[in-house]
Amino acid sequence: MKPFAVKDCALLVRMSGLPPAINLRELRERVAACNENVLFHHFCESLLRPAFDHPDYRNDFAVWAKWYLSDRVLAERLGILDPYSVKSLEELRAITLDIIDERLSEVVMIPSAAPGDEFYFLEATTVVIDTGERVNSPKELGAAIRKMTNGSLFFHFLEARRRVPVGMDDFSAWLKGEEKKNAKYIRTLGSIDFYFHSLSNLKEEIIAALAKVERKR
Repeated sequence: MKPFAVKDCALLVRMSGLPPAINLRELRERVAACNENVLFHHFCESLLRPAFDHPDYRNDFAVWAKWYLSDRVLAERLGILDPYSVKSLEELRAITLDIIDERLSEVVMIPSAAPGDEFYFLEATTVVIDTGERVNSPKELGAAIRKMTNGSLFFHFLEARRRVPVGMDDFSAWLKGEEKKNAKYIRTLGSIDFYFHSLSNLKEEIIAALAKVERKR
């Protein structure tokens, strides 16, 4: 196996060009019209912010619904969406719109935010940096992950799942270089329920899972 090249990433965030939404109907219109980068940013890349103020929810739409629309029902419905469990961002868009439409059909008055609390639609460019660190064998992977930044973990374990044609985390893709020999590692990484963890919790989960594999070898 070739050494695994550890990379880091950072986001260059910018306005998407869409007008902000002040109520649920406008949110629906913007979600229907936005590009896929906007969806990915608000569902996935929020984990990379220096501080994530509302850890109960893993996406910005759910956070806004709870704290600025004061709609806990909608927040719960949006909050359980796992963007990595669907085949495409277009499918994720369709599910999101269905949830919003269902809520619009239930409410008498359309939930609105106060002036100044509008939802701003953002997107980001990912800047990838080679750290120069290398992992030479599967048994070194846990220790290497412990030293990784949140940016590295996000890039290799989460963002990688949206890359074609592989569609899996980078660690598993690397281990598949000797798939039969590394089958236990691959199965272990594949069994981790990752989306609803913070990055720091996810790191500990992966390290513990890999350590368990090593103890059984």
